[in-house]
This record gives sequence, C-alpha cells and structure tokens, in this order.
Amino acid sequence: MRSMRIAIVGGTGKEGRGLGIRWARAGHDVIIGSRDGDKALARAAELTAADHGSFEGADNLAAARAADLVVLTVPYAAHADTLRAIQPALAGKVLLDVTVPLRPPKVDRVQLPPGGAAALEAQALLGPETPVVAALHHVSHAHLADPKAEVGCDVLVATDDEAARSTVLGLVRDLGLRGLDAGALANAVALESLTPVLIHLNKKYRSPGAGIVFTNVPAER
Repeated sequence: MRSMRIAIVGGTGKEGRGLGIRWARAGHDVIIGSRDGDKALARAAELTAADHGSFEGADNLAAARAADLVVLTVPYAAHADTLRAIQPALAGKVLLDVTVPLRPPKVDRVQLPPGGAAALEAQALLGPETPVVAALHHVSHAHLADPKAEVGCDVLVATDDEAARSTVLGLVRDLGLRGLDAGALANAVALESLTPVLIHLNKKYRSPGAGIVFTNVPAER
C-alpha cells in the first residue's frame, strides 16, 4: 500500500518497537511517541541507526498531530488518560487500538472493562469523527522484533468504518501477516478477551509467543 506516516503512541514499549520496525522496513515513515519526548527521540535514533528505516520521535500529542494514522499501544491503566491527551490531534484520522484490558497480576484471566472493550471505550470517548479499529492483539512482540521472522499468526480486524478497515488490513499485510475482517467494533470484546488465553498458553506450554491461525478462510484481497 502507499507510504503512510504512522504514529505509534506508546512506541517505546516492546509491542510498539516491533510494529515500528516492520512498518518502517516496509517503507512507511514511523513516528515514535511517548509521554517523554526525549525518550521517544532516543528510541527513534536507535532504530534509525540500526538501519530499520525512517523514524522520528516526539511526545505523544506531537506524534499524533504529525501522523496520517495513529496506533495506540499503551497499558490499559493509561488508556483513557492517553486518549484524552492526544484527542485534539485525532479528528479525521484512524485510531488503531491495540490495547488489551489486562489487570496485573492476573493477566491470564479475562477482565473486561466497564465499556465492554478498550476499543469500544476509545470510540465512545473520541466520537464518530475518529474511527477506531481494534487489531493486533494476538501477535507477540517477540516475533515482530525480528524483521526476518515469518510470523504464523492471523490478525483479526474489527471496526464500524469500512475505509478504516481497508487501511488497517493493508498495514497488516505490510507487517508480513494475514489480516481478516472480524466484523463490527463490538467484536473487539472477543478479540481483547482472547489475549489472556494466549498468555495462559504461553505460561502453560512455555511458548515464546502463542498466536492464532484460522483454517478454511481465504486471505483478504
């Protein structure tokens, strides 16, 4: 797909780092966002020096303002506050929400939030001018961080906005993964609920990063 400017809010974390590396290597311009702008700049410089592609760094609000699409990869405890902080920069842009409502220390148990799902809470907070897409909850950062690794995992994409879905499915392909249309944003409840199960599987079977693959489903075009 065409090159985009992608802001990863919370991009200094492990998930954000892996996503950033793969998107930058696919030709996108990646802006690493953090509450601490200096920390974001340092991570961007590190990734650029490693020859992964084009990176910039900024505080979360500045990163969101400079982007075509914003990816939210923060712990659930910081979800609402982070959204409020970047909301002025989100109108007319797609928000890809990767947040899972985990509540330590019992991160291997489903604990849905008051709004049903983090993505549903994001949509309620942001309003219709910012379409929210729920995706990428089931891909381990351990696999993403190695750009040469083939990741045997499908990515479910849930949203109420078809144009936003098409954009995110394209970005999923650019990660080297298969994206699948998972229906309405209400289905984010199921997507977010599956992550604690995967965490349990990782612990039970000592897996470096369990994922999901759906059989007898053709790839999106």
